[in-house]
Order: sequence, then C-alpha cells, then structure tokens
Amino acid sequence: MAFARWLRTNSEHYLLVAAQQQVAQQYGARRPRPPERLKDFFWLRIFAPIYRLLPWAFRAWVLKLMPGSHRKQWPAARRPAGPAV
Repeated sequence: MAFARWLRTNSEHYLLVAAQQQVAQQYGARRPRPPERLKDFFWLRIFAPIYRLLPWAFRAWVLKLMPGSHRKQWPAARRPAGPAV
C-alpha cells in the first residue's frame, strides 16, 4: 500500500472515530472504546484534535499535494446544440 493511501485510510478512520466520540459525549450516548494501542492513542489524542484546529484552506492545500482520486478534474460541460424540443 502506498504511503498516501495508508495515510488517507488511517486518517479517515480515526477522524470518524473521533467524531463518533464527540457526538456520543455531546448526547450522552455510549462512546466507542478508548484507545488501547500507541497507534490509536496517537491518531485519536494527537492527530484528530490538531487536524480539527487547522484552517480549511491549509487542509485543502495539503490534500491537493497528495496523490489520489481527489485530483481528478471533471471535463468542462458542453452546451447542447440545436433546439431543446
């Protein structure tokens, strides 16, 4: 697995878990398990809070630098020729 894919997969997973923890705490629901491994601790207690504090412009800039499907561009829309009916 390429580094960019590994990073994206892990960050998506742990940002989702962190969001679930935040919503569960806000509404008094059962929370996901606390981090057990050092890896979990890093992603949930260090990465997720720092990621939330970063401004969107910086996050978007970093995402554009990374390879992946998000860099694909849609073709420009063509105007239809002739009458609509």
